[in-house]
Amino acid sequence: MHLLCTSDQLAEGQSRSFVCADLPLLAVRRDGRVHLYRNRCPHRGVRLDWQQDRFLDDSGSLIRCAVHGALFLIESGECVTGPCEGQALEALDCLEDERGIWLNAQP
Repeated sequence: MHLLCTSDQLAEGQSRSFVCADLPLLAVRRDGRVHLYRNRCPHRGVRLDWQQDRFLDDSGSLIRCAVHGALFLIESGECVTGPCEGQALEALDCLEDERGIWLNAQP
């Protein structure tokens, strides 16, 4: 397991980027739950963030690809609009405990 950050470093409704063993990751906290994905658009393999730790659309309800504007559901990573519609972000298993948020697998 790899510690990504303390729980207070990912506030409700916020997103954050990480790199773990050279694997770019993104995390979003929604409704108290952390959702962790590989930071890679399924369309072209590019990083999704448009600025450091900025992955969400203007409403804060979807993950947006900075390059192509594709929109992904936070809870499942499914692309709901854009060139990769029907595909999904690669979800990664994470765990949150009193020490923080962990990547719960080998990258």
